[in-house]
Amino acid sequence: MRLSLLAALFLAMPCSSAQPQLKVSDNKRFLVTAEGKPFFYLGDTAWELFHRLTREDADVYLKDRAARKFTVIQAVAIAEFDGLTAPNAYGHLPLADNDPTKPNEDYFKHVDWVVNRANELGLYVAFLPTWGDKVGPKAWGKGPEIFTVNNARVYGEWLGQRYKDRGIIWMLGGDRNPDSTGRATIWRELAAGLRKGDGGTHLMTFHPSGGRCSSEWFHDDAWLDFNCWQTGHNTDVPVADRIAKDYARMPIKPVFDGEPLYEDHPLGFKAKEFGYSNAADIRRAAYWGVFAGGHGFTYGNHSMWQFFDKGRVPVNGPIKDWHEALRAPGGDQVRHLRALIESRPFLTRIPDQSLLISDPSAGTKRVQATRDSAGTYAFVYCPAGRPVEIRMTKLMGDAFKAWWFDPRTGAAKEIDKDISAKPEMFQPPTPGENLDWVLVLDRKAANYGPPGK
Repeated sequence: MRLSLLAALFLAMPCSSAQPQLKVSDNKRFLVTAEGKPFFYLGDTAWELFHRLTREDADVYLKDRAARKFTVIQAVAIAEFDGLTAPNAYGHLPLADNDPTKPNEDYFKHVDWVVNRANELGLYVAFLPTWGDKVGPKAWGKGPEIFTVNNARVYGEWLGQRYKDRGIIWMLGGDRNPDSTGRATIWRELAAGLRKGDGGTHLMTFHPSGGRCSSEWFHDDAWLDFNCWQTGHNTDVPVADRIAKDYARMPIKPVFDGEPLYEDHPLGFKAKEFGYSNAADIRRAAYWGVFAGGHGFTYGNHSMWQFFDKGRVPVNGPIKDWHEALRAPGGDQVRHLRALIESRPFLTRIPDQSLLISDPSAGTKRVQATRDSAGTYAFVYCPAGRPVEIRMTKLMGDAFKAWWFDPRTGAAKEIDKDISAKPEMFQPPTPGENLDWVLVLDRKAANYGPPGK
């Protein structure tokens, strides 16, 4: 069985990737390149990318995401929507006889093309070997449950060897939790196969169901390089608290929100009762999670993860097709978060709510603070234009510059006032439910430029 898989592998080996390999930073909080350059994980949720799009459409999608400064695309090899019985855009199924030890070369040649194209455009692929409903014992979903302790490692080794030279991150799971010993064992076998196949060259994480984190089952597993939350699809989710919980976990591992509330998603899955999410909802989740200690953030659009289009069965009421969803405002605005984080020292950033003298509040009005551990700068996220009083002694020095950074446009305006080490109250330029701002505080001696540039 193993020999036949390896023989098939060498029929179409992908070319080497120009993408640098990624690793966990020395302080175990962030991701960096092999050379130690900080890497901000700005992901996009494209679960059905391999399964539903032609190469022409995939190229349109990938070019758009690269232009909007995303760094990672999350996609699934054996997809959720009839991924075993509905062929891809070229009529190919991923496996023969639904057998993970019999991958279809024609199907994976298309996957190769998409991964290669993403890498050419500077994008990494967070590669899910399968959606979680294909791993038994049965939880929920269409399935069928084809992975076992006997075949998961074989499939993983085959995938690992095939993509060992590509710019990818392994993301196991796929919206299912290993809430049984048998299911957890299968995921561990798959992880072991991937590690053997790629020689340990790629980072690995696990994508759980809503309201859960990979750390619940695998935090102490050596193969789990960083933790992944799915914080859930509503506006009242305590995103910052959830990220902070795993930031504090020992041993230290990076953590991020790998699936928050999607843009244009029915809130609580009840559109008639609660309506749909908007760009402000997405910005809140993004800044809360990153400022609470996340190494990055994954955006998602409800039409795009399923690549909804004419002729497709809608899932949970998408309100536009995926081409239109490419232009959704939240999907463009998240690049400003990346620009802000990259404009200041990256690897020394820590969450710190003690910066706040004023009440940080809760719910959608929660204020979230982060700063450089050396005290040279701080960021404070102020949703709904909330004023904040800052404990300036948390920063080093006796003279500071301050800016208001606009998460909607990426523009920054310097605050024209003298700021010393005494407590200081700051009022955002404009209040309003969807008018959020980031207060940026810099030690003058650090001589940083405008934030986000």
